[in-house]
Amino acid sequence: MVRAVQHITCLSILLATAVSLSGQGRTPAPDTARRARSAAITDARHSVIVDAAARVAPAVVSVNVVRPQQQAPEDPFAMFFMPRGYERQMEGYGSGVIISPDGVVITNQHVTTGATQIVVTTREGNDYPAKLLGEDPLTDIAVLKIEATGLATAPLGRSADLTVGEWVVAIGNPFAYMLGNSEPSVTAGVVSAVGRNLLLSGDQAGVYVGMIQTDAAINPGNSGGPLVDVRGEVVGVNSSIFSPSGGSVGIGFAIPIERAQRVATELRRYGHVRRPWVGLEVVSGAELRDWKRAGGLRVTTVAAGGPAVRAGLAAGDVLLNVRGRRLRTFLDWEAVLLDTGPGDSLVVAYRRDGRAHAARLGVTDLPSTLAEKVSILGDLQAVTLTALIRQERNIQTERGALIYNMGDAAQRATGLQPGDVIFQINRQGVGSAEDLRRVFAAAAGAGPVTVWFERGGVVGRTTFYVQ
Repeated sequence: MVRAVQHITCLSILLATAVSLSGQGRTPAPDTARRARSAAITDARHSVIVDAAARVAPAVVSVNVVRPQQQAPEDPFAMFFMPRGYERQMEGYGSGVIISPDGVVITNQHVTTGATQIVVTTREGNDYPAKLLGEDPLTDIAVLKIEATGLATAPLGRSADLTVGEWVVAIGNPFAYMLGNSEPSVTAGVVSAVGRNLLLSGDQAGVYVGMIQTDAAINPGNSGGPLVDVRGEVVGVNSSIFSPSGGSVGIGFAIPIERAQRVATELRRYGHVRRPWVGLEVVSGAELRDWKRAGGLRVTTVAAGGPAVRAGLAAGDVLLNVRGRRLRTFLDWEAVLLDTGPGDSLVVAYRRDGRAHAARLGVTDLPSTLAEKVSILGDLQAVTLTALIRQERNIQTERGALIYNMGDAAQRATGLQPGDVIFQINRQGVGSAEDLRRVFAAAAGAGPVTVWFERGGVVGRTTFYVQ
């Protein structure tokens, strides 16, 4: 904005000079004045947003996928002609950003999930078959690889120092090929908020924590594209919108680039993302009024011999802040864990018996005793949540699957129990018992899953492996 003001000032000076010369009888030649005005206007049009878009746009790609989808008969007669289990190939599309010249691309996991074919199209219109190096449903990040060299890459910045109100640019391909070319679209807006925590609600899928909120227009197809600051550096990966209509209403969310980088590194190195373990649990579903009363998050349990015990923490302690971030609800704690990996450490401020303390929590991977794989489909029975069940059991969640029977071994390994209502697994909403079966079946052998559930009117989460 400062640059734009300077340009306008320059234009004013030029015009004032022309008037002054005119008043002295020394009017400049028409061609000279016209060229001066044209140069000043051209300079004024050149803004930091133009620079930012120009710097990153060459590294933005379109991600086109093909995935099978179960086809249901459209009318009673069609079922006689449609083979049982008939599937048709559905096309989908999103965006991505190249982060290395040898063809590594970051995009959203919800763009690539279930894809049998992935094609990446560069800005120049070149198509490349893409290999899926890995995907993480919990953070909604996927990493692709195309066989190419010398590709344009996007400079990666930092989201940690973003300021509410500063300009940002969203770049992507909201309509794929529908616009007739592969040139990415650019929309501009401001950072509306940082550290946004959103729990699944209604038709909005996903638990989004520690997100960047922006009013830059983000539409279907923008998913996976970069959010860019005025320096021309990627600060986030566009992931979702909040919209009753399905189109942009000025409330979009991006995954912080630091999280996307960490997840991409884990996927490339291990094929999955290692989940952090600190050996403690906090009050689940704590609302703001609970935080106001306690002043933080109360520790409910600590694991014997775990990092929390070694750091001196105990059940009943109240966590106040971590890494300088104030803890208001359990989603704040989830956001911290989501950006933490094995080998890290967390400096935690907490209160015990009215006195403030500090501790350094070591972070490890899930220990083998907790990472026991569970044959969940054979040990769990569930029914689709209905209005009658909700009323009978006073359940707040509107959609989900109610566990009505579960083996003791599965309860110990998963932390779930009969009466729990599962409404989300990783970032995928669960609206029925069939959804639960399908998502668990897809997750078998694919790394740990995080399950969100309601128990006794409060929200909880648990992480375990499925086989």
